[in-house]
Amino acid sequence: MDYDAELIRFAQVLRGAWAIRPGDRVLDVGCGAGGTTREAGRLAGSAVGIDVRAVPAAGGNVTFVQGDAQTHPFAAGAFDVVVSRFGTMFFDDPVAAFRNLGRALRPGGRLVMLVWREAELNEWDVTIRAAIGAPPAPEAFSLAGRGSTAAILASAGFVEVDFHDVREKVFHGPDADAAVAWISGFTCTKGFLDERSRPRLRQVLQERASADGVWFDARAWLITATAGRIGSADSG
Repeated sequence: MDYDAELIRFAQVLRGAWAIRPGDRVLDVGCGAGGTTREAGRLAGSAVGIDVRAVPAAGGNVTFVQGDAQTHPFAAGAFDVVVSRFGTMFFDDPVAAFRNLGRALRPGGRLVMLVWREAELNEWDVTIRAAIGAPPAPEAFSLAGRGSTAAILASAGFVEVDFHDVREKVFHGPDADAAVAWISGFTCTKGFLDERSRPRLRQVLQERASADGVWFDARAWLITATAGRIGSADSG
């Protein structure tokens, strides 16, 4: 199991929306293991993936940078498209972060990202937390509010902000045991899985298992926006 397998259906949604063209310079924010970055690179002129846990590397037209997209000193106007698959919800200062990304985009450049909708709309979060008794983790859903997120992007200089509701499924493993192992690595579950809660979680996952594996319903926003003059300027 890995993050790319978990989010395979959402990755298809992102690919269908990012409209990357040959010659585009693409930035993938919160790139993780780099699956989306490499996919973007196959379509674009160049692709850069940035993540606080990324292993710095370069090969062909794809480069990986270890860093925080909120503060990383990107060259102004260095990219035509910024994409993210659930990698933008954890900024300490989201307005500053998106302003930094706006500066990194050329004027008129595009932002295309997926973020989780409200926790109660995400079956995977509700079910797992109920099984192990874990409290909410609001940071994962920090951009769930349409109005507040639109205001953040507007304050950061983005225009033409659109939200599209996406309902898909997330994959947690081929069977219950694999799903328990995968979920045990989540930040929100660490410290709450023990000899009592682990069997409860496995039972819940076993009830969800099918011949196709363990899947949960999930809801997200697909957000698109355009970099305006504020985002591309050096002021602010």
